[in-house]
Amino acid sequence: MQGKRILITGATNGIGKQSALELARMGAEIVIVGRDEVKTRKVSIDIKQLSGNSNIDLAVGDLSSMDEVRRIASEYRDTYGRLDVLLNNAGASFSTFETSVDGYEKTFALNHLSYYLLTNLLLDTIKLTARDHGEARIINVSSSAHTAAGPAGVRYDELRGGGKFRAFRVYGGSKLANVLFTYELARRLEGADVTVNAVHPGLVNTGFGDNMTGFMRYFFKLMKTVAGRSPRKGAETLVYLASSPDVQGVTGKYWFDKKAVSSSDKSYDREQQTKLWEFSAAATGLD
Repeated sequence: MQGKRILITGATNGIGKQSALELARMGAEIVIVGRDEVKTRKVSIDIKQLSGNSNIDLAVGDLSSMDEVRRIASEYRDTYGRLDVLLNNAGASFSTFETSVDGYEKTFALNHLSYYLLTNLLLDTIKLTARDHGEARIINVSSSAHTAAGPAGVRYDELRGGGKFRAFRVYGGSKLANVLFTYELARRLEGADVTVNAVHPGLVNTGFGDNMTGFMRYFFKLMKTVAGRSPRKGAETLVYLASSPDVQGVTGKYWFDKKAVSSSDKSYDREQQTKLWEFSAAATGLD
């Protein structure tokens, strides 16, 4: 991974931080993205010390805000000449209905709209990297919870406050969106030497869900304690997809434990993929 540039969102905790550390140890040049400046700077220093790699930079911003996503993308384009791997990992689940600064339900804004907008804003850089260096990769962290969206799939009426809010269903919808987006983007990038894949990292014992309240906070904490895997294990497939020569050219897949597996039937619906793309373009102001 020497000389390769990697951008990782949600990299101050859990599998994002672990992935950054593992890839830094391989010699990659890493840019980590976090919401809190003090924490993000501390993590960047920790990764430098633990990996022995000084090529660790950072960007700070709240990715639930589309203006912040645009700023981070613009700063990246102005600073770096290449992007070999984009690892979209930032995510959360909110137990009550909250809206982002752009007026969309916050779980969906952070977990999907940030992936969609950041990826598209950096796509020219990614394509140029693939042209000049043979390949580039995009990795979207999803979850098996994408099946919780149910037969209706992404419920667009809930994203503006319509309908009854159910936290886990909304979270499932955001994770389904990650898979739908992956499949649609992979199809659009055919022939560009850019691969796009989605990952289910498993239930990982990290700080995910600690922002929730009431029963959902207790539920997540119990599940993580009883069945959660370590951040190292959770990050294993992310690192594999970012670095392994075995998956060069492999695109449009859903991965778990370093194997391509089937996602939900709904995720393969071409109409749903196109509908999500068009909705996302309108929501983010990206033509």
